[in-house]
Amino acid sequence: MIRTLPSRCPSCGQALDVVRLACSRCDTAVEGRFGLPLLARLDAEDQELILSFLTASGSLKELAKRYGLSYPTVRNRLDALIERIERLAAAAESETKEGNHGK
Repeated sequence: MIRTLPSRCPSCGQALDVVRLACSRCDTAVEGRFGLPLLARLDAEDQELILSFLTASGSLKELAKRYGLSYPTVRNRLDALIERIERLAAAAESETKEGNHGK
């Protein structure tokens, strides 16, 4: 079973930050507070849709075929995903501005 990186706190729902990165080869570690990349903030289903879209060379027709869905259904899923990405990007930009403003 592959474990996926959580993007939200299971207790309160707040976006999680990465606080430690470590090298498995030499044990070097970097600590601090780092936001997750935008794509990592998406749930596994959205990430899978993006990967499928890319491997289908951006063809919604091919994506519909792979998922066994109609073209309009795939288009609607993609449009909804684009909206989620735009909201995440706006929230990340707002967090960055608020974080820089306080320093």
